[in-house]
Amino acid sequence: MEEAVRLTAIAKAAGCAAKMSPSVLDRVLKRLPHTHDPNLIVGFETSDDAGVYRLTDELALVQTVDFFTPIVDDAFAFGQVAAANALSDVYAMGGRPMTSLAIVAFPASRPAELLEQVLRGGLAKMDEAGCTVAGGHSIRDEELKFGYAVTGLIHPGKVWRNVGARPGDALVLTKALGTGVISTALKNGRSEAPWVEAATASMTRLNHEAAEALEETSAAAPGERAVHAVTDVTGFGLLGHAREMAIASGVSMRIEHERIAYLPGAIEAARGGSASGGLANNREFLEGCVGFAETVAEEFRALLFDPQTSGGLLAAIAPEARGRTMAAMERRGIPARVIGEVTSKRSPLIEIE
Repeated sequence: MEEAVRLTAIAKAAGCAAKMSPSVLDRVLKRLPHTHDPNLIVGFETSDDAGVYRLTDELALVQTVDFFTPIVDDAFAFGQVAAANALSDVYAMGGRPMTSLAIVAFPASRPAELLEQVLRGGLAKMDEAGCTVAGGHSIRDEELKFGYAVTGLIHPGKVWRNVGARPGDALVLTKALGTGVISTALKNGRSEAPWVEAATASMTRLNHEAAEALEETSAAAPGERAVHAVTDVTGFGLLGHAREMAIASGVSMRIEHERIAYLPGAIEAARGGSASGGLANNREFLEGCVGFAETVAEEFRALLFDPQTSGGLLAAIAPEARGRTMAAMERRGIPARVIGEVTSKRSPLIEIE
């Protein structure tokens, strides 16, 4: 059944590349009124990964929702990726996922067994996270879409945000880049099996262990705030999410492209022109605030704009905590890299060397 239906072939855009253009979203959100609720600790004003609502002085809810079109052909794997991607927002805030609700749009012309495999994949990953699927909602749609609304718990005083990066901080990225160009190559029949296998393994890996490593970093220095800012890298690409962190924190960033890890086949796919519409949207929105050194080749520029699905965490770490952060990542087998540093605010906002 799964061999007969190539999921990426029936999707107009794959995974987080299906996100709305950041320029459109940015323009619309700026016009909306802000909610003045003293218990809303984190809303949409700073483009954080999830909302946080205080219940008591000791307890708050972390809430997020994420769904998208198929990014892999295997239905079970697609369900896993969608679940891991939705859970990532809670981990990026420092929260613990508790419950989730499935969101399904499914074509009436497709076999029910296909939907079952997608749901099974999502359940498997939610079970791994210790997150209970409490229900969901489904509609008929010509294009398959799947994801979750996830609710987690956190102490109100221990929330990670994309606000707070400071000059001198090390920028740590916990996963390799390239899921967008590889999924586009897959959709167009130009990928290689090892590329897809590596990308799928990355996208189905939870960010739970990376968040644990950051928590360990914080616990090792009582009284200090070693983890200054955190976000996860998804549809707006590394540069899009770095921009959000830089603007929210009032700083700039310097990134060394050669220090970033790239998935097997990512450079080849980018070099071969496997760019999604989402990549083009990100580039159009971001190019004005990014400065590239002349030595940065076009394929690497594309990869920094590339929409990621279930990407890694991007964290701004106090320089004195850099060593213990990387040691905590290594103990968990996380392919984290220090990819640059936070600088005082200047122009361009983000420099790529």
